Amino acid sequence: MENAFAEFGLPGKPGTDAFWAAAGAPPSVPADDGGWVTLFLWRGSEASIGFESWSEPVPLRRWGETDCWYAEVRMPARLRVTYQLLAGDSAYADPFNPVGAGGDRSIAATPDAPGQPHWPVVGADDVLPLPRTRIRWAGERLGGRRTVRVHPAGGGGPVVLLLDGDDWLYLHPAMTAFDSAVASGEIPPVTLVFLPAKGRAAEFACRPELWEAVRGELLPLVAESGVPADPDRLVVAGQSLGGLSAMYAALEFPDLVSRVACQSGSFWWTPDAMDRPDPLGGPVGGAIARRLRERPDLSGLRIAFDVGEHETRMLPHCELTESLTEQAGATLRVSRSASGHDRAGWRHALLRDVAWALG
Repeated sequence: MENAFAEFGLPGKPGTDAFWAAAGAPPSVPADDGGWVTLFLWRGSEASIGFESWSEPVPLRRWGETDCWYAEVRMPARLRVTYQLLAGDSAYADPFNPVGAGGDRSIAATPDAPGQPHWPVVGADDVLPLPRTRIRWAGERLGGRRTVRVHPAGGGGPVVLLLDGDDWLYLHPAMTAFDSAVASGEIPPVTLVFLPAKGRAAEFACRPELWEAVRGELLPLVAESGVPADPDRLVVAGQSLGGLSAMYAALEFPDLVSRVACQSGSFWWTPDAMDRPDPLGGPVGGAIARRLRERPDLSGLRIAFDVGEHETRMLPHCELTESLTEQAGATLRVSRSASGHDRAGWRHALLRDVAWALG
């Protein structure tokens, strides 16, 4: 067929030079029964598409005897998703898609997915800027050494502690996004502290060591760094297990953490969840819901909850946690992002919810 993918805006016969010259970010057309059909392309040998959390891998089909491999993927309305091209034992960013996330990932979005102002388009080969200030933290409570970067957005202000800080440094350009949001007046000046995790499952479980170390070791180092920072107005921003840890800190260290931006918190977590064949199949709300049923006084807590609207198995855990947190007296903001369990979908909520948490 001469114009097999004409409905996606691609001219000519698949595999020709004219066809490849027109290829770009995965195009979408409306599906007959709602949602979208999105075309993914790969030039070369056999491969599949690996999606982050939203779907099982999708194999690509070859067009005749050409070097064109393709998949027409059904997508729901409002979806932004990270993906990779998987060929052999290697993973690659989509060479036709200018929107990257690190060197081996790309981001696709359906036409109805909300925009993400302030987040620049970053290609897979681009090197993200890093904060000038770095702290060498040899933590006694946590053990080991780690590099913590500090950036005064707009000149600095309340501390925003970004858990999984390396993801926000090297995969998603949070420093640039916060600078833009501060310059536009949507967020007051803040001091970003990018905290990398060494072992997420251990550090972000409901254990006190991380937060004792943040209070007793890290925040004093930030104060000594020379970057203007107000640790008395601390916002903790965490996703997945990081969101669980942020909520745990708000419950057990209320003098330290009273402002939280929590995206897709892992509220299925219990001490034995990782040992079960289905970690999400345990009690709804997990250990955090059990603690909240003790009716702690959370009247001093200001917390924004967000979860991907396509995270069907996460929603019951998050909804119960949100309800119990409100019953305990906290001030809440609740929203749903156009994504699965995926940083590409959490990015806009991160900026918006940090601004809201600061009031």
